[in-house]
Amino acid sequence: MTIDTDLPPAPPVPPLGSTPRTTLTRLPDRAATDRAMLNDLLDEALLAHIAFADDGQPVVLPIACWRAGDHLYIHGARKTRFMQVLADGAPASVAVTVLDGLVIARSTFNHSMNYRSAIIFGRFEPVDDPVAKAAALDAFMRHVVPGRDPHEPRPGSDQELKATHVLRIALDEVSVKWRAGPPGDQPQDMDRPVWAGVVPLALTAGTPITAPSAATRPVPPEFAAYRRPSGCARG
Repeated sequence: MTIDTDLPPAPPVPPLGSTPRTTLTRLPDRAATDRAMLNDLLDEALLAHIAFADDGQPVVLPIACWRAGDHLYIHGARKTRFMQVLADGAPASVAVTVLDGLVIARSTFNHSMNYRSAIIFGRFEPVDDPVAKAAALDAFMRHVVPGRDPHEPRPGSDQELKATHVLRIALDEVSVKWRAGPPGDQPQDMDRPVWAGVVPLALTAGTPITAPSAATRPVPPEFAAYRRPSGCARG
């Protein structure tokens, strides 16, 4: 039996769209329309900040996040006030940022940072189907600890799943902005006898600390050599 390897090419990834809310008015050259950059950013980041209004008051909350397909996911206790507000469809904006470096210039004005950031606009929707919810939480486990079998720890019980809200927001209206490279010193400062350049930054893991109750267990390789994926050169 022969296997047909002449497969059609994968469809191109559509670029990010543009709306009045996602169009950059300052430094528009730093805008990204490449959806791959958005995906790389969300796949590297662990934390998002969600802004919404609760009873007329502005609220911003940090929360763990992960991407699956064309949605960003979060989870939390079903009884938590903010999860209930978001699950009910409150308008929200989500900020996700990865800091790549400190940009040290010859003048204080031109100091900067290298970064990748995304702002997502929309409304969250609950993932209520038990199978879809379990699959989303498995994806969360793989996002936090790449390489670990998500079925190695005990799976959530029916009671635990019922007590947990899994929400997702579509990546339909997104603004991506980034900076990379050296400082943009002004011509009059170029002869100033000071160092200028970039101090790369990255989220790094320390030596794992074994729980006393697991003292006889070796540290698994996915934790001993833990590192986050990176989608950007930090220079």
